Amino acid sequence: MELLVRSYLPPDREGLVSLWAVCGLVRPWNDPYRDIDRKLARDPENLLVVEHDGEVVGSVMVGYEGHRGWVNYLAVHPDHRGRGLGRRLMERAEELLGRLGCAKVNLQVRSSNEEAIGFYRRIGYSVDDSVSMGRRLEVDGP
Repeated sequence: MELLVRSYLPPDREGLVSLWAVCGLVRPWNDPYRDIDRKLARDPENLLVVEHDGEVVGSVMVGYEGHRGWVNYLAVHPDHRGRGLGRRLMERAEELLGRLGCAKVNLQVRSSNEEAIGFYRRIGYSVDDSVSMGRRLEVDGP
């Protein structure tokens, strides 16, 4: 199986949003199209996709603000799980962040997503003793 990990390209848009939906990452309050546009306006080279036979089957969005690196939208299509693709994407994300001088990577996982929590634990991540807080500055949905 030949897989290509590369930066996002405009023709990937619908396939990427479809992947995120299949993986349960889309929520009404986060418009995935706007999330893509926001990323492309900031640092488009750090939105990665995995292509297989012309289809988007994996993704990761990487960010760095000078203090911590962040990983968002890690997704692997259910038909492609169990083959090390998620691990490969996280390794690529960590490489990108390391080149930027990042000392620590953070990510958020919904507490109900036990499968993702297990995955991150297996690759060396642990739960930080902190509380995640947020406030919307732009309203994408209801």
